Amino acid sequence: MKIGLIGATGLVGSVMIKVLEERGFGQYQLFPAASERSVGKKITFNGQEITLRSVQEVIDDKMDIAIFSAGSAASLMYAPLFAEKGTFVVDNSSAWRMYEHIPLVVPQINANVLTSNDKIIANPNCSTIQMVMALAPLHKKYKIKRLVISTYQSVTGTGQKAIEQLYHERKGEPCQKVYPYQIDMNVLPHGGTFEENGYTTEETKLVNETRKILNDNIIQITATVVRVPVRGGHSEAVNIEFEEDFDLNDVRHLLANTQGVVVQDNPKENIYPMPILAEHKDEVFVGRIRRDFSREKSLNMWIVADNLRKGAATNAIEIAQYIISKNWVK
Repeated sequence: MKIGLIGATGLVGSVMIKVLEERGFGQYQLFPAASERSVGKKITFNGQEITLRSVQEVIDDKMDIAIFSAGSAASLMYAPLFAEKGTFVVDNSSAWRMYEHIPLVVPQINANVLTSNDKIIANPNCSTIQMVMALAPLHKKYKIKRLVISTYQSVTGTGQKAIEQLYHERKGEPCQKVYPYQIDMNVLPHGGTFEENGYTTEETKLVNETRKILNDNIIQITATVVRVPVRGGHSEAVNIEFEEDFDLNDVRHLLANTQGVVVQDNPKENIYPMPILAEHKDEVFVGRIRRDFSREKSLNMWIVADNLRKGAATNAIEIAQYIISKNWVK
């Protein structure tokens, strides 16, 4: 089996290589591709050095599955060319997510929407993935009416240059800035770019992608995205109003029995999710589970996950594993 990795040298791409190794993809042939300036360089996969190729070379080699993490422009340009060759494309960018005919998939929630004819499959936004992992079982039982979301997103969501900005600022060193302001010792209520309605693109993704994954376009959703000087993962404070009332113990039980979700919720012992504990892990951690007494049938939760793993690389590779498990590729 041939696996293409487009964007192999980026921050998410390097994590994808680790997850592919961890999940047994070393038995397959990996064809990594990167920008023209990186072609010919070497990366290590499963203990062996592999030469980086151009995207066109990888297309011509007819992959079984191609995993993209090279940005929207590259995905829009190259994903259809892979699909024309019969390759399954799993795309980590925002390029294809809101096309009606393109599945937007978190395998634990809606892998059943996939068919062997779906050659381009979208990986959701990192903040959306971790949130819907916790919301899906609750929506199924109580039906979500409204969501109020506040995110606390790590600099890794912006990329390697954002990490460098944070570390240089912490040391008091001059640096190239990818944020409009200092990020160290600061928070920025600004994720993505601002739209005409005053919301940012990252906030709009949370609204639209959540509805698509949960297959419910009438959920009322509002979001505020905040960038924080953290490396290890994204955190979210989510207020949920349900159609049906709930029992808190039942909520905890549902979450604890959801594959990929870990409940960390013991306030008396100061046990709650934190990005420093979620980093390098694939699970979504949920805590601070409590009733909202200001509104009927409403709940507050705190959700944390490593945005580079379950929020990006791991989810994409889980989609690839699902495709393989269905014997759609040989």
